Amino acid sequence: MASKSLRELIAQADERGLAASGLACLERCLPVLASEADALGPLWAGLAEGAGGWPGRLAEAREGLARAAPPGDGEADETVALIRNMLDAAPDDWQVEPLREWADDCSVAALELHHRLDAGPGGEPDASAVIEVLKGCREGEPTHAGPLVTAELRRQLRVLEILAEGEGRAGLRQVQRVSTEGQRVLRAVVSRRARVQR
Repeated sequence: MASKSLRELIAQADERGLAASGLACLERCLPVLASEADALGPLWAGLAEGAGGWPGRLAEAREGLARAAPPGDGEADETVALIRNMLDAAPDDWQVEPLREWADDCSVAALELHHRLDAGPGGEPDASAVIEVLKGCREGEPTHAGPLVTAELRRQLRVLEILAEGEGRAGLRQVQRVSTEGQRVLRAVVSRRARVQR
C-alpha cells in the first residue's frame, strides 16, 4: 500500500495527473457496458496534448460512449448511468480545481462500481455501509473492502504515483497499461456474472 492515501495523492496532483486519474478510473469501468468501443481514445489523445487538446476531445468521447452504452434496465441501467455521468461531469476547462473535483468523483464512482460487483446480485449492503467502506479506502484504511475494491484502490494509487513522477507521455503509457489490466479483471468478472445469471 502506498505511503500516502488516495485523498492525499489527489490533493497534490497537477492538471494532467488529475485528468489522467479520472480518465483511467472511467476506462476501467467500461467492461460493464454491452459494447466496449474505444470511446475514450480521443480523450487519451487530448490528454497527451494537454490544455490545447482536452476540451475539443470531450464531445467526441461523449458521443463514442453514448454509442457504447445503450439504455439498460434495472441494475444495468444504473451502472450505465453511473459511467455516463462520470464522463458528462468532466470539465471543459483545463484548470486544477475543476479537474480535482472530477478526479475525486471518478475515484468514488469507480470504487462504488467495483463494490457493487464485489457484493454480487442482491448482495448490496445498505448505503451507510457502502459509504464507510469507500471512505476507509480513500483514507488508507480499506479494512472491510472486498477483493475487487481493494484491487481498484491499488490501481488508483499506482496511477497517481506514476503521474506524480512527471514522466510525460511515457507515464501516460504506463497509466494506460494499469487501466488495461483493470479492464481485463472486470471483463472476466462481468462475463462470469452473465454466465451465472443465465
